[in-house]
Amino acid sequence: MPADFIRVLQPVVHYSFHFLVPGAIAFVFFRNQWKRAWLIMIGTMIIDADHLLATPIFDPGRCSIGYHPLHSYYAIAFYFILLLFPKTRIIAVGLLFHMFTDWQDCHWSAIVTHIK
Repeated sequence: MPADFIRVLQPVVHYSFHFLVPGAIAFVFFRNQWKRAWLIMIGTMIIDADHLLATPIFDPGRCSIGYHPLHSYYAIAFYFILLLFPKTRIIAVGLLFHMFTDWQDCHWSAIVTHIK
């Protein structure tokens, strides 16, 4: 694939994974309350507030996973623990899918870097 196409496709996939795929996950796994579950999962985007602690705030070449405090491996382990409790399960799914989305974005960035 040409590098320019990948540069265009990366943010489309990234933001679709952040906003649209959680809706599908909510519909499949939390069907009785899928709209509420989707909104909660979208609400987990607040963890991106930890990007404000970085300088620069946005660096397209930086991988969030393992860099930002709420994207750390310790935080991710805590999000897995949240899966164990019914009251926090939807939040945990949203947080973990957010981490997955950011993790796959790191791989897109690596691909773009190697194509240059």
